[in-house]
Amino acid sequence: MAEWIQAGGWGLLAGSALLLGAVCGYWLRVPQKAIALVMAFGSGVLLSAVSFELIGEAYDQGGLGPAAVGTVAGAAAYTTGNVWLARRGARHRKRSGHHPRQAQPSEQGHNGSGLALALGALLDGVPESAVIGVSLLEGGAVSLVTVAAVFISNIPEGLSSAAGMKKAGRSKGYVFGVWAAIAAASTVSAILGYTVVGGFSPAVVAAVTAVAAGAILTMIADTMIPEAFQEAHLAIGLVTVCGFLVSFALSHA
Repeated sequence: MAEWIQAGGWGLLAGSALLLGAVCGYWLRVPQKAIALVMAFGSGVLLSAVSFELIGEAYDQGGLGPAAVGTVAGAAAYTTGNVWLARRGARHRKRSGHHPRQAQPSEQGHNGSGLALALGALLDGVPESAVIGVSLLEGGAVSLVTVAAVFISNIPEGLSSAAGMKKAGRSKGYVFGVWAAIAAASTVSAILGYTVVGGFSPAVVAAVTAVAAGAILTMIADTMIPEAFQEAHLAIGLVTVCGFLVSFALSHA
């Protein structure tokens, strides 16, 4: 099987967790604390993957310079996009809507917020999927730790966000259309990560990997951990560490 097809398949697998989480969030009454704990665990998993699989790999490939520049550039790019989207109604896109002051806006309450929420989901999902494709460039085998980290973290993201969309009055067509589109975009992103980045020099590959790492790390700090802390602040540290250690153990298995 062509490796670009493999990249797309792994990206689709990881992205499908968003749709799975959205189904659970829309149809099931999942306790807020359970969502928060799973999100904290997913944050720990992603933190470990970013540290050892992404930034570590970028450093090994290109040295400290490309790794550092790429990480800062990714963080800056994500922050810029997040600020722009927040002003258009996507500030609380990962919120479940449990707290009225942090609920997602309805289209009537904030015109254009539906598009902003969809673009926000795309902003969150693309860097994660791109690194799955990039990971295939090393030895022709995907990083299962990266795929597992993205999959695990995507479930609570989709779950919490879909629950918030429902409470904001979004239709089923909108909710599942958004997450199905993001799953498809994850597939394309993983393919592009493999096909486009594969033609670059090791230093450029390292920088691109670091850009994705910086974006993911910023996303964890800006959107995932605040949502987890809101509902489970007494346990979030322990659960996050457990997620970190699980991912660390997988990367050294």
